[in-house]
Amino acid sequence: MMQTEEAKDLIYVFVFCLSGLVFALGPILLAKLLAPRKTRQTVNKTGQFVECGMDPIGDAWIRYSAVYYLYALVFIAFAVDVLYLIPVVLVYNREFAIRDLVEVLIFVGILALVIVYAWRKGVFEWNLKKSAPKTSPRS
Repeated sequence: MMQTEEAKDLIYVFVFCLSGLVFALGPILLAKLLAPRKTRQTVNKTGQFVECGMDPIGDAWIRYSAVYYLYALVFIAFAVDVLYLIPVVLVYNREFAIRDLVEVLIFVGILALVIVYAWRKGVFEWNLKKSAPKTSPRS
């Protein structure tokens, strides 16, 4: 037979898992319930959702350059690293101040090497590809 403490701990775990599911699936269900169901039914626009009342220009399916994704990955890496550095700075110990400073400098130095590597690979260069000029058919 389970002890009351063990049963209480099991209930806490169950409630934690249930609240995790609610937080994960709740926004999806809410978006499904609140999403517009009416689409515009005009020529060549069947199935498009009405967002702001203006006709869409062009196709929504365009190709993005891989540079955008690499730039986003570098941004996410540095955002996570800042999240790591904030607690490190908050618990900076006076007893081992030099050691802690050296560890933080090594960490930031590795981040600087990431920036140099990305820079040399051309991640931060935004070269637009120019399309060929449109020529009109001669009549």
